[in-house]
Amino acid sequence: MRSSGKSSGFSGATRVNRRAVTAGLLGAALAPAVRAAERDSTVTLPFANGERPLARFAQKRPLILQTSRPPQLETPFGVFDQGLLTPNDAFFVRYHVSGLPLDLDPATFRLHVSGSVAHELSLSLRDLQRDFPTAEVVAVNQCSGNGRGFSQPRVAGGQLGNGAMGNARWRGVPLRAVLDRAGVKPGARQVVFSGLDQPPVPTIPEFAKALDLDHARQDDVLLAWAMNGAALPFLNGYPLRLIVPGYYGTYWVKHLSQISVIDSVFDGYWMAKAYRIPDTDCGCVPPGTKPDHTRPIGKLNLRSFITSHADGAVVRAGHDLVLRGIAFDGGSGIAGVEITGDGGQTWLPTRLGEDLGRYSFRGWQTALRLEVGSHIIGVRATSVAGEVQPMTALWNPAGYRRNSVETIRLEARA
Repeated sequence: MRSSGKSSGFSGATRVNRRAVTAGLLGAALAPAVRAAERDSTVTLPFANGERPLARFAQKRPLILQTSRPPQLETPFGVFDQGLLTPNDAFFVRYHVSGLPLDLDPATFRLHVSGSVAHELSLSLRDLQRDFPTAEVVAVNQCSGNGRGFSQPRVAGGQLGNGAMGNARWRGVPLRAVLDRAGVKPGARQVVFSGLDQPPVPTIPEFAKALDLDHARQDDVLLAWAMNGAALPFLNGYPLRLIVPGYYGTYWVKHLSQISVIDSVFDGYWMAKAYRIPDTDCGCVPPGTKPDHTRPIGKLNLRSFITSHADGAVVRAGHDLVLRGIAFDGGSGIAGVEITGDGGQTWLPTRLGEDLGRYSFRGWQTALRLEVGSHIIGVRATSVAGEVQPMTALWNPAGYRRNSVETIRLEARA
């Protein structure tokens, strides 16, 4: 993470956004698009019942529509071959409750800090940008269920391909600075976060997440108002979002409005009941079974992908073929990426690309020549911490944390 000291005020992108929404409010422009997204065409994800419409929501290019209420939008996978940073208008969207804050007014927005603190705070967006140090971090945000549609046997939940992830440069204030301003009292154990999106009926729990205090005070945990040099898109959390690098997106609370410091372990539904994995060394159980005990999901595990070619692509035999892709993990960094064309018996090294930080996508590239015929190419990464991707997927009932070796089939023709 890079710190830049005191902020001089709103960025240009943020000023433009404020002028655009202050009079009519952001929700007035967004509501029609959220209620009835324009459908452009369809795509077929590579598993059973994989046909999905492409839909255009406000501030977004056509994305893969999983659900419209609440919005769940997946990034078309080809986007990830266009650069290490995922464009804001292509970044995936995941909501848990459908009561979006469509009447949000940035002029009256406040972040409230309360609980086990010496001084309760009510901070405007301008307060956060002007009165606190600012910092940036490049980090992957990935849905816990990214790749769930490939689970065998199938599991409940959104049948996602591999597009429920994105990498961005996030800018904001370190959470630690805000906690220090409030003055955390001795004995505090966790920090709880909630946003302005609300359940449609009282029987559905409010979406709230918690971090241990030591984690919340780490340098790289931010309250971000910008991504990739512009104000957050509404559907990615405008005007303020919690950034938890190296952790699954369930912790990255959107439209962040409430921070509460508590002296116990938070027992809200989205921590105590949902987003939990088997409490085993692998976070998995035998396919089709249930775990005896569970724990909250946490860090991203290691993943890698081929982005330069789609499954089934036709290539020229006997000529140099350039393969590209990305890899990432939960924050140790990528030590190496290898490819195989023989089912994992032998592995060939690739060349790593630009390093944007240990939480970021890391690009890789290599060249090979293929003989005429059909070839299954697999890719695996090794992290700095020594983790290596498994050849076969580890299974759990929620379809979380998929990270097995991904393969594509290439048809080499003369």
